[in-house]
Amino acid sequence: MRYALLSDIHANREAFDAVLAQLGGHRIDKIVLLGDLVGYGADPAYCVERARDLLDTGAIGILGNHDAAIAGSHEDMNSAARAAIDWTRTQLMADHLAVLARLVPAHREDDLLLVHASARTPLAWHYIIDAASAERSLRATDARLTIVGHVHVPCLWRLISTGTATRHVPVTGQEIPLAASQIWLGVMGAVGQPRDGSPAAAFGILDTRARTLSFERIAYDHYQAARKVREAGLPMSLAERLLLGR
Repeated sequence: MRYALLSDIHANREAFDAVLAQLGGHRIDKIVLLGDLVGYGADPAYCVERARDLLDTGAIGILGNHDAAIAGSHEDMNSAARAAIDWTRTQLMADHLAVLARLVPAHREDDLLLVHASARTPLAWHYIIDAASAERSLRATDARLTIVGHVHVPCLWRLISTGTATRHVPVTGQEIPLAASQIWLGVMGAVGQPRDGSPAAAFGILDTRARTLSFERIAYDHYQAARKVREAGLPMSLAERLLLGR
C-alpha cells in the first residue's frame, strides 16, 4: 500500500492544490489527511470541501487541534491562532462542520498508527519536538510505525535497543528504508504552513510493502496565499510565516 501523507493544510488552498496535483505523478493507493484542515489560512471552506471529496473516495481523515477548536475551546492557543479560529468560524457552514465531525483522533491499519500529534493521549495535542516526547509517543503504542504531524517540521525518529529515540533529519525526495526490526515515528512537515525554513509545501509518501518513507516538497504560490491572508484581515504574522517558512 502506498499512502500519501498530508498534514497541517491550514486552509491554504494554493498549497493543498499543489500537493494534490503533485500526487498525480506518484502511484498512490490512499491519501491520509493528518489533521488541521483549517486555521491560519484564508480558504477554510475550500479546503474542507476538497477534503470532503477525498474522504468520500476513501481517504483517511485525522482530527487536528485546529479542527477540534472550531467546535470547541481555543483558550490554550496563542493570540494569532485564536484570531484565525474566530475568523474561520464565520466562514464555515453546517455542511463544513459535518466534514470536520467525520475526522477521527487516530486510525490504525496493521502496524501503522496515524494520529495528528502523539500516540500518547492523542487529544492532548502533545508536540514531538525532542527525544523525550518522541519516546513517550513510541512507548504509548505497539505499532511499529507511527505517523504524525502537528509540529510543522519534518523529522524521523527511531527507537533503539536502549529504549531511547534517535533523530534523523530527512533529505527531500530520498526514500528512507524502515527496517522491520525497528520502531519508527515519522513527523510530517506541513502542507499549508511550513516552519522549517522553506516555504515549499511538505508531504510524505509511505510504501508499506517496500517499507520506505519519503519526505517530499513542492513549491507553490505562497505569495498569493500570503496576500489572501492579509486581505482577509488575519494577523500579519500568519502571512509573514508563509513567506519565510518559519
